[in-house]
Amino acid sequence: MSQKDTHTKLDHQLYDENHQATKDHPWIFRTYGGHTNAQATNELFRSGLEKGQTGLSIAFDLPTQCGYSSEHSLAKPEIGKVGVPINSLDDFHVLFEQIPIEKMNTSMTINGTSMWLLALYIALGRERGVDISLLQGTTQNDIVKEYLARGTYIFPPEHSLRIIAEMYEYCLENIPKWNASNICSYHLQEAGATPAQELAFALANAIGILDLIKERGLFDQEQFERVVGRISFFVNAGIRFIEETCKMRAFNELWEEITRERYGVQNPKFRRFRYGVQVNSLGLTESQPENNAWRILIEALGVTLSRNARCRALQLPAWNEALSLPRPWDQQWSLRLQQILAYETDLLEYPDIFEGSKVISSKVEELKTQAKAEIDKILEMGGVRSAVESGYMKSALVKSMSERMSRINDGEQIVVGLNKWTEAIPSPLLQGEDGGIFKVDAKSAAWTLEQLEATKQKRDSDRAEKALAELKKAAQEGKNMMEASIECALARVTTGEWADALREIFGEYRPVTGIEGQKLQLENERVSALRQRNDEFEKKHGHRARIVVGKPGLDGHSNGAEVIAVSARHTGFDVIYSGIRLTPEEIVQSAVEESADIIGVSILSGSHLELADQIIAQLKSAGAFEHIPVVFGGIIPKEDEKVLLEKGIQKVFTPADFELIDIMEQIMNIVESGKKIAA
Repeated sequence: MSQKDTHTKLDHQLYDENHQATKDHPWIFRTYGGHTNAQATNELFRSGLEKGQTGLSIAFDLPTQCGYSSEHSLAKPEIGKVGVPINSLDDFHVLFEQIPIEKMNTSMTINGTSMWLLALYIALGRERGVDISLLQGTTQNDIVKEYLARGTYIFPPEHSLRIIAEMYEYCLENIPKWNASNICSYHLQEAGATPAQELAFALANAIGILDLIKERGLFDQEQFERVVGRISFFVNAGIRFIEETCKMRAFNELWEEITRERYGVQNPKFRRFRYGVQVNSLGLTESQPENNAWRILIEALGVTLSRNARCRALQLPAWNEALSLPRPWDQQWSLRLQQILAYETDLLEYPDIFEGSKVISSKVEELKTQAKAEIDKILEMGGVRSAVESGYMKSALVKSMSERMSRINDGEQIVVGLNKWTEAIPSPLLQGEDGGIFKVDAKSAAWTLEQLEATKQKRDSDRAEKALAELKKAAQEGKNMMEASIECALARVTTGEWADALREIFGEYRPVTGIEGQKLQLENERVSALRQRNDEFEKKHGHRARIVVGKPGLDGHSNGAEVIAVSARHTGFDVIYSGIRLTPEEIVQSAVEESADIIGVSILSGSHLELADQIIAQLKSAGAFEHIPVVFGGIIPKEDEKVLLEKGIQKVFTPADFELIDIMEQIMNIVESGKKIAA
């Protein structure tokens, strides 16, 4: 199609036959919500819908994401901290009370347990008497990015990909408006991915899923084309607004090529690149957090201004997400930004304003060329599963994140208020009684545990046991597990029981950490001096200063831990890092067995106080509390820093502590001080 033809088509779309301007429909307005328990989250959802939200985006707590019921020892410190806890169908009845699910577009941020949460949603519809074919929405269900960036995986790649394929096979005819998964590049950028990596890894992931579905051979070509049409994407929009705009145009064009050339999709409707967005949280700062409001606005423009590559749904973080979970007011503020953009500006009234721009087209072609080369490399390895299992993709992201942090540390990449223009008037947004942050009521977990116990007491135990047996049988025999999962939901099987049944058949998975061979791009006098201190430490004590970097609990955001591990090794430390989801017992045992000089704990889920108690108790039990100091790092409110220090934690680092060499120097100071005291 010529450029003239393209403009004519766009003009016809935009203006009616009487030459009256017509507006595009706005995207779906979402805020990402879920906290405390099902009751509190239901109130949050209904309030948001009353304020103008047009879709739901559900955040589940870490136990729900990782396949544990709230009563599990790993789950208890995490109940309701970063999302809503869901143990059974009874919780879903509370969560969606007074919300007509047949009229709602519901997005669920769920991956390892995605089949289970979809089964619960379908079971809820059946018990309400809803025609389930009317259900529409998305289960995020991108297990690849879990292995690479987010960490809420459960099963090995082979079995996880099978679950995704079976969901597509069930949904196509039973819930035709449901996206059984979406390809989630959002977390790849959060883990440091460059635009080309985000494009390539996401598209290679989609190719892997479609190739698997095609290999399974259950669809004819017409059905397969409809499956392609149900593939959706969930992307990240960062602060480099022009580059992000070009990335989205490149996504559109590459997806058109892949679906047409690789899969022979004839219907242009099914070749359309359909995507939702959460704008970047990685770049939000604890320092001068009011600046985050402007970052969020600029990032939103990158996925809304380009009409030919505009998002289908948009959710925005809140200004204070580098501090804690947002409060309802903070979420309302983010929603109002979307509404002003869509309804007060003239954004939706014009054809694509970037059409014909040489700058835009040149950057799009550059990104496409880089992404194609990376996709080819992954396909030559055997596809996305091989690239995950070999550790290639994980190592590439750790490298990119290390390079990003190096640029920030040496001032090449400016972050206002963090590494430049750091002096500022204290933010009035933090001056309220609550300090501008959300606090989960510790008593709320009791409601969740009581609801879980009541469900187990009331249910038909024989029906639940039979349902679990049928689920395991389907898993063993290679049958589609959706109906068996729905029956488990109706029988009031719990989240932990469903996941444990499949753990028994599939096993669990621990991917590579990706830190091997990585280093910072930082070389200066301070780095040299710290290495010299480590050399002197080794001469005196017979080994280099040794740090155990621990990720306790179910929090899978490993970026910070990985960067600290790379930084420590870069400056001369011996580093023990075993990845995510470790128990306090495992962290302390590793420190004792390896004769560690210090433990560095990374935690972002809000469970820092509970986990500090557990780690300190384990150190005391092992007789190591006096000679193995502990430091904490993560999103930790100021008032909790004092509490942690009183408990015996030696130092607390937050996102405001971005200078990696400064962090390493402070850790070395603690190690050396401890050795002097011991001597």
